[in-house]
Amino acid sequence: MNANPNLLHKKYPRLIELFAKKLGVGYDTALDFFYKSETYKLISEGVADMHCMSDEYLVAELLVEYDAK
Repeated sequence: MNANPNLLHKKYPRLIELFAKKLGVGYDTALDFFYKSETYKLISEGVADMHCMSDEYLVAELLVEYDAK
């Protein structure tokens, strides 16, 4: 299922901001990582309804992905 693009455009900044805070990095670093991440790809493609998951859950996924790289 695909999410409404307008809703995703509101969700992405929240995720990037929370990711930056949790990781202790600037927004540019968080933004760059987010848009290159597998998590972003899954959200944007609507895989497994990732876009329906909470911001906290998705940021936790990003942190796991970040630690693995």
